[in-house]
Amino acid sequence: MPLPRLLTLIAAFCLTLGLIIGLVSSLTGLYSQVAWSASPLLANLLILLIIVLLGTLIFALFYYFRLLQRPGKVKGKRAINPKVPVVKSEAASENLKAIRQQVDRIQDEVARQALLLRAREIEASMARGSIRIVVFGTGSAGKTSAVNALVGRMAGQVGAPMGTTEVGETYTLSLKGIDRELAITDTPGILEAGVAGTYREELARQLAARADLILFVLDGDLRKSEYEPLRNLAQIGKRSIVVFNKVDLYPDSDRDEILDRLRQRVKGLVSAMDVVAISANPQKFVLESGTIFQPDPDMMPLIRRIAAILRAEGEDLIADNILLQSQHLGDQARKLIDAQRRRAADKVVERFQWIGAGVIAVTPLPVVDLLATAAVNAQMVIEIAKIYGCELNIDRAKELALSLAKTLASLGIVEGVIQVVSRALQLSVAGFVLGKAIQAVSAAYLTRIAGKSFIEYFRHDQDWGDGGIAEVVQRQFQLNRKDEFVKAFVKDAIARVVEPLNIYQQEASDAELEMPEELQPEPLYQQPDDDWETHSNKHKQEW
Repeated sequence: MPLPRLLTLIAAFCLTLGLIIGLVSSLTGLYSQVAWSASPLLANLLILLIIVLLGTLIFALFYYFRLLQRPGKVKGKRAINPKVPVVKSEAASENLKAIRQQVDRIQDEVARQALLLRAREIEASMARGSIRIVVFGTGSAGKTSAVNALVGRMAGQVGAPMGTTEVGETYTLSLKGIDRELAITDTPGILEAGVAGTYREELARQLAARADLILFVLDGDLRKSEYEPLRNLAQIGKRSIVVFNKVDLYPDSDRDEILDRLRQRVKGLVSAMDVVAISANPQKFVLESGTIFQPDPDMMPLIRRIAAILRAEGEDLIADNILLQSQHLGDQARKLIDAQRRRAADKVVERFQWIGAGVIAVTPLPVVDLLATAAVNAQMVIEIAKIYGCELNIDRAKELALSLAKTLASLGIVEGVIQVVSRALQLSVAGFVLGKAIQAVSAAYLTRIAGKSFIEYFRHDQDWGDGGIAEVVQRQFQLNRKDEFVKAFVKDAIARVVEPLNIYQQEASDAELEMPEELQPEPLYQQPDDDWETHSNKHKQEW
């Protein structure tokens, strides 16, 4: 025991002993005084009472400190321990149950059936319990030869040209010391040219994403095009063995140098121990006697490494893979539901933007107040919230609408929208309806920005994010001011707003001309003919 700690213990013992002696001395004196002045019985009762009180105090202190040390306690409220599955397979089962509930909300029948089929495949993998090993790499790396050598029998065409493995072919074998059956899948080659090559690569990636263990086969140093898929597989949590095949084609010095470079290049993705060299199908050569000799495949480094990994991590690999697949399937389901909700919410925004534009077209108001009000509509907020499973009352919807309206005004987006719309309409619209058209189309534009902002708000569980409402609104304004979008929006606006407005104005003018002179209203302002041009120019400047 260290000397400082020993001295501390001795000092604490001496202090405790001194306190005990002092306490006993005080109790003895108290007992003697009470027994002398009153009676021995009363003195005994008093000492007993003091001993009980001291014992209760010590017990209370001990119990209190035990409570403080108990984990999971939160001051002021009862601690809630989250439900944690005992094993990863239970977590995967819970994910699959949640996925089935999500799938019921997916409207696309094809997508829904595909997710259900994949969920059944994952459940079958859980029940089967075999270890899935996928052989992955370019078509020229010798994947099929590696499978042949591992399985110990012909599993395909050895030495066939690139692209002959059209689909994943699976073969089974057993390894000594491994209780589970191994299922080895040969995949199409990656990095092949053409549409067919792209399709086969996608199939290979899908098979690799479902594997418990991946054998990433190379025939030389790692190229950048091969590094990318290896990194992607590592990022989604896949355990890989990098297999340097065809080492019989290299001198020993070159082979060792390539192995060292491979271990450096995959550092951080694959352990150095998981980079092995093999010769799955050694080249024939002629002996001095003239006999052609076929060497046996050298697969032992790979077999030993597979066996070591599976003995140490086999159960975890299976559990991790099943959990990973169930989580990935859950992400797919959430993405489908999110896309479905966004389509529905976009329809709500589009409907309200043209409703607002139509109302403003026939009811002109002061520009800034009008646009700030028309840009956000409480009923639109309520309908978007309902799509995302949120129930809002009208007061809360008005509060959100007002907050966004203030943000639009404070960021100068109202003025920015008016400028964008004005420039676009002046190129397409002429005549006396231009002013009203600018108001109406700008209102539709602002309503769209507001609606898109609210979609982001409800998509993220009623959270504006770290940048707050201003960042969301500003981002939506930037996304909706691109030239391609503005042209399409204005074209749609002309058809929906400007042309009906033009017809309405023309009909109103025709009706006024047809009205008898004695029934026509008096003008609110009459200007002498010689001052009309001056007044008109002033009016245009104010507008």
